[in-house]
Amino acid sequence: MRALLSVWDKTGLVKFAAGLATQGVELVASDGTAAALSEAGVAHRDVADVTGFPEMLGGRVKTLHPKIHGGILADRSQAQHMADLEDNDIGLIDLVVCNLYPFSADPSVELIDIGGPAMVRAAAKNHQHVGVVTSPSQYATVLDELTASGTLSNGTRHELARAAFAHTSAYDAQIVRWLDGGGVIGDAPGVTDAVVPQTLHLSLERANVVRYGENPHQVGARYRRSGSTPWWDGVIQHAGSALSYLNLFDADAAWRLVHELNEDFPGFSCVAIIKHANASGAALGSSLGDAFSKALAADAQSAFGGIVAIDGDVDGPLAELIAAGPQADVIIASSFREEAIALLVARRKATRLLSAPV
Repeated sequence: MRALLSVWDKTGLVKFAAGLATQGVELVASDGTAAALSEAGVAHRDVADVTGFPEMLGGRVKTLHPKIHGGILADRSQAQHMADLEDNDIGLIDLVVCNLYPFSADPSVELIDIGGPAMVRAAAKNHQHVGVVTSPSQYATVLDELTASGTLSNGTRHELARAAFAHTSAYDAQIVRWLDGGGVIGDAPGVTDAVVPQTLHLSLERANVVRYGENPHQVGARYRRSGSTPWWDGVIQHAGSALSYLNLFDADAAWRLVHELNEDFPGFSCVAIIKHANASGAALGSSLGDAFSKALAADAQSAFGGIVAIDGDVDGPLAELIAAGPQADVIIASSFREEAIALLVARRKATRLLSAPV
């Protein structure tokens, strides 16, 4: 068995490569990956040794070669494919380990990966015969399976291939967004294209599955833009039932609203109460308690079962005031004191208590 390793993110690389080597896997590595393995003392061959050609054009060409892509793309059920490999002295590649240049971190021409996506897509296309690993988070699963059975199951290769195409799709979407902004030699987009570009390329990854969708019989989930870390990723749930789709939807609206109020009216305390994405009340006050009382007074009836967003710390007295009011499905705040959590849990056991990044 032979594996080709060419990774930008070297998290866990050495341990994974060493684990593959203990299973008798021959390792082939390119430039920076090869250097990391050499430094760690992990035996491997350089890509240039396999292709017979040195890396060139400042690294733009190193794996784009028939001895690499032939070994990845060969359909092993086709006699002619296998004969072509033998006639051209091309060895099979059974596993491709590759993640792409971090384009979104510093968009530039040199971070547009060419060889990486080509290898990833080739391996994913031929996933009946080749495994493709695009994230360090997959290392443990792959190594455990190879250790247990010496090969990857059909199910694992299928899931890896799906993740690979999602990986390259997200990468291409980042490049399109950069070009839409002008790239290197393009003009900045005009008003129309800036607001409504000719095409939209969105790539979203599932962050978590929620309790249910808009209704209890439906499935729901929260997604984020691939490679991003939105403020929801920093939310901590201190108490209450699991979040549903509408909890996320309304809490997001409420949290954004109190921050808009804070930006427009600095120096005031801000509270918003949201029900079905509409504000039943939103207020500024001299204190958070004052702002909450004003927001509740706007429409106390609609506030029942809503979301309370508090742009600040919830202490015991504020928690007492909230608990005395209508039942809230969610209370989202910058932070909670321990006594506030204890009081709200005792009085409103099902209420979700969320602290969110400021």
